[in-house]
Amino acid sequence: MLRRHCATAAVTLVCALTALAVPGTAFASPVSPRPAVAPGTPLLPNAPEPPPRSGTAGTPAAPEKSLDEIRLEIEGLYHQAVSATDTYNLAEEQAKQQSKEITELAQRIVKGQTRIDDLKLRAGAAARAQYQSGGLPPEAQLILTDDPQLFLDGASRVKDGMKATRDLLRELEQTQADLESYSLDANTQWRKLEANRVRQAKAKKEIDAKIAAAEALEGRLHKEELKRMLVLERRAADKAQSEWLRSSPLKRGAKATTRGAAAVQFATGQIGKPYVWGAEGPGSYDCSGLTSQAWASAGRPIPRTSQEQWRQLPKVAVADLQPGDLIIYHADASHVGMYVGDGTIVHSPRPGRHVTLAGAGSMRILGVVRP
Repeated sequence: MLRRHCATAAVTLVCALTALAVPGTAFASPVSPRPAVAPGTPLLPNAPEPPPRSGTAGTPAAPEKSLDEIRLEIEGLYHQAVSATDTYNLAEEQAKQQSKEITELAQRIVKGQTRIDDLKLRAGAAARAQYQSGGLPPEAQLILTDDPQLFLDGASRVKDGMKATRDLLRELEQTQADLESYSLDANTQWRKLEANRVRQAKAKKEIDAKIAAAEALEGRLHKEELKRMLVLERRAADKAQSEWLRSSPLKRGAKATTRGAAAVQFATGQIGKPYVWGAEGPGSYDCSGLTSQAWASAGRPIPRTSQEQWRQLPKVAVADLQPGDLIIYHADASHVGMYVGDGTIVHSPRPGRHVTLAGAGSMRILGVVRP
């Protein structure tokens, strides 16, 4: 019964893993061509007046938002998308690990069942040998002999045979227990894998929704308004950077380690490549995909997500920044950039943008970690 149960479990696990590997199961990038949306109310002073709008049941229309308010709203939506991307990436990494563990457990189950079959064959051979000797156990045959030398030789063989039988039964019992344990572990890992697949699907849905909402807001703006919004964005970043430089006692001329320099070289070599959520290169990256691949290229594997990088890597003071260090941003640790020196980072900002250089203090810093 145990053999049938374990063999069935192994076949089920292997078939399920094969299904997971079928092409087409990977999530595609949610960044799709912007739908054609009729421009809404222009915000430039010299733009033509829109047709009057009224609220429902004669109530006045809501006041128009300023261009800076729209900019902040768009940034907030993209931030939520990036935060959900970290959730997606972590679930994906955990799912990969669980799939690997399930595969290993399935292989152990198959090997264990093969071992049990072999042990049972050996036990059967011992039983047949006893039957062919007249059904008498070796101990009884030994007592009946009248040859002293045969008695002594037989005593040694009986002792060895009894030990071999005990070892055989012990190994069979242990192998059966291991097989049962492997099956339980495989079921546990399968439940975790399914939970992470649910988390991935939920995060993907949220990412799609936030990016679509941000693109819809951007789609309402005229070209001139988009240019003005970029100017406002740069001014806000420059202001934050200037304040950070005044308040942060950075060490000038800090040197990178050999690996740090290699990581910086890799990351800056990706400048100009687009942000794509969940991407780890070589053609596109999200923020933590860039930093994790940069350090992997330098021979130092680090966690995949910015939140895990913040949680697991050693923390250092901002004042001790050196090239190659990772600066973690926002209270939820949802963004990361690599420090390259002189108050500058290289990072992959958000959907719709490309890997670029930026001021290290242009965003709210949570802390610094050193791989």
